[in-house]
Amino acid sequence: MDKPTVIQAPSLPKTHPFSRLSPEQLAYLEEHKTSRLYAEGEWVVHYGDNWPHIFYVESGEITALKESVEGRTLIVANILPGELFWGLAFFNEQMPMWVGLQANQETKISLWRRKDLLPILYENGEFTWGLTCKLVARMERASEMVEELAFHPIAGRLANLLLEHFGGHPEKFVERDLTLDEMAALIGTTREVVCRQLYRFASHELIQINRTEFKIVDADGLLKFAQKFKG
Repeated sequence: MDKPTVIQAPSLPKTHPFSRLSPEQLAYLEEHKTSRLYAEGEWVVHYGDNWPHIFYVESGEITALKESVEGRTLIVANILPGELFWGLAFFNEQMPMWVGLQANQETKISLWRRKDLLPILYENGEFTWGLTCKLVARMERASEMVEELAFHPIAGRLANLLLEHFGGHPEKFVERDLTLDEMAALIGTTREVVCRQLYRFASHELIQINRTEFKIVDADGLLKFAQKFKG
């Protein structure tokens, strides 16, 4: 009988929770997992659903999205290959999803139900500790995001986004691979506000922008502009 293919990859860091599992436990996970493939734009789960699962991204990328009552969207996290994510109902069965999860490219995940993974959590303290560390890291990132949204006005958030996303190509035109809607979702505002602010940056000769390309003209000036608008 062929041995099951375990999910642990050689590239996983030692701090990854899966690295704490024995071969027998990895085989158990393989036996109880559900593999799913999502097309670009397909929803894994919607906001408000009761979803007692945890998953591991095999390939592709999943975006966690939060929507306001006004219809604005905020990108909370991008979940990359090798990373774990979970529904709140995995830990508290009465808790609904606080975000929606959507594949932003063709994505494959390995999925486990709460009841199937609990035995390993109970018997392997190192695995449970590793998962707890992941929870703390997510909480820390959420705290940073709340602080940024509360105390760093939109101009500063947009300037930082441009520097992070396009700063690796100073004074060169690069393809605009972020739409206005995507920029707005990343900094928690609307596409109209992003559009106005981009033209404001252009008027200060900090950037050049056209329909398909983008260039940072003055990275230092953009950074100073961002710091000026910090709360």
